[in-house]
Amino acid sequence: MALFAATTGTAAYAAPPQAAPDCVHLTVDWRYTYVSNDCSSDYTLTVVYLDGTEVPCRTAAPGTRITFPGRGTQGNEVLGAVLCLTEPGT
Repeated sequence: MALFAATTGTAAYAAPPQAAPDCVHLTVDWRYTYVSNDCSSDYTLTVVYLDGTEVPCRTAAPGTRITFPGRGTQGNEVLGAVLCLTEPGT
């Protein structure tokens, strides 16, 4: 997955978001965005939307698929999945 420019006000980010690794795959439709972790490690992820919609971070274990909202019917787009940074000491 190519790294893309995105901004967010989510407190989970101390730095610009880092794109999820290539072994994380997205399937996007109007209602749901499915994020599949085909990696060998757990990843805490969120999805970035064109309109800035913020959704909570979720952890995906290897071999699992997690669900986020889709692009909707109003012209929004899913830009990709990014890693969530955890706060120090958590």
